Amino acid sequence: MIRQGSNYKPEGEGGLRGWQLGVLAAGTFTLGVDGFVLAGLLPAIADDLSVSVSTAGQLTTIFSITYAVGSPVLAALTGRWDRRLLLGGGLALFLLGMAGQALAPSYAVMAAGRAAAALGAAAFQSNAYVMAGMLADGRRRGRALAAVTAGTSLSTVLGVPFGVLAGQWFGWRAVLWVITALAALTAFCVPLLPRAHVPPTNMRARLGVLTRPAVLLVLLATVAVVAPPILLISYLPVVLGMADTDGRLVVILLAFGLGSLTGNRLVGRLVDGRGALGVLLVAVAGLAASFAVLVPAREEYGAALAVLLAVGAFQGLSITPQQHRLFVVAPDVATVALGLNGSAIYLGSALGAALGGVTLDAAGAATIPATAAVLAAAGLALIATTAPERRPRTAATPVATAPTGPAPAEPVSAEPASAGPAPGQPRPLMDSGPSTAAGAAAARAARQHESGR
Repeated sequence: MIRQGSNYKPEGEGGLRGWQLGVLAAGTFTLGVDGFVLAGLLPAIADDLSVSVSTAGQLTTIFSITYAVGSPVLAALTGRWDRRLLLGGGLALFLLGMAGQALAPSYAVMAAGRAAAALGAAAFQSNAYVMAGMLADGRRRGRALAAVTAGTSLSTVLGVPFGVLAGQWFGWRAVLWVITALAALTAFCVPLLPRAHVPPTNMRARLGVLTRPAVLLVLLATVAVVAPPILLISYLPVVLGMADTDGRLVVILLAFGLGSLTGNRLVGRLVDGRGALGVLLVAVAGLAASFAVLVPAREEYGAALAVLLAVGAFQGLSITPQQHRLFVVAPDVATVALGLNGSAIYLGSALGAALGGVTLDAAGAATIPATAAVLAAAGLALIATTAPERRPRTAATPVATAPTGPAPAEPVSAEPASAGPAPGQPRPLMDSGPSTAAGAAAARAARQHESGR
């Protein structure tokens, strides 16, 4: 049951107005820029803080580990909180962490600020997707999720050149202050979003999400989808035989980012119209084929440019389906499931980078595209053979476990930030029966829509 105030009329993508989705996308853009600019700033940070570049590079590891561990923990501990509080609080913690890094007199302070920023990012990012997906009409959920993901896709286009150029012109601390300002501006807009609460569930249900085979299979698929592109992108200069300062490399990275943005632009309607699983299979197959084509084409600039554009597009098609699938297989604990999906993304990134390093040392740069192709093909086989949406739903293998305990009176509510209806006027309700029956019907309908595509 979704309770809505009389002044709240869903418009735009899903249940949120277009500008409200824009606020969430601005947040994911800010977090994405932070992630992409750091690599270009590491030499300057290392020199300023009197540490080696490799030591400065561990700031990325600190952020990744903190995010991966903190995201599901925060989701489990804050299950009953208003999503706006988590969005605003997450951005506030993120900007405090960024300000601490910009002012850091030592590496230790820088590392502490990085960890604080990671916790804030974890609180904001998963809840941005939860709010967009939860308030969306089931038939438009893919578009709502893709609208939020667009912020991350845009950051892949702008993050690298912004970090490199701004760092050269104004210094790395100025770049971090710009990111801090973007976070503050987005946080200022969060109170304009509607209040939203996820279905109340007890702590056992939230912590028990990892015991659900369907959720674990989707999370494993996320790792398999994320790792191959990271394996290639992490070592792209040596794969293409280009120096980091080569202007052609910047153009190729921009092509990758534009491809990602294009894929993200298309994925929402494709997921809503064709089903998340089908879109995901096409995306992973496209990644495997693109990596295979790069094996003989890596030394040709034009061919490499076209292949990286395709890699970006297929990668842009691969993230939103995973978020949509988690809403289907775990609708009652979507916040925790999406938090774990964020952890799986970082795990996949770490796995891809590690495999790339091992491949480079053992067999040379020329074998990296082939390794990525094999890894993507293995991921495709895994997803195609283990997709929980294709399994018959039985008592022994439930797709989504209903929360234990008494049925909540209002599983999901969304209220406007402004005043509600006039005194004496009841709020309109959109339901057709007890909350537990409505929740079960919604879960069945969502799964039938997914498996029917």
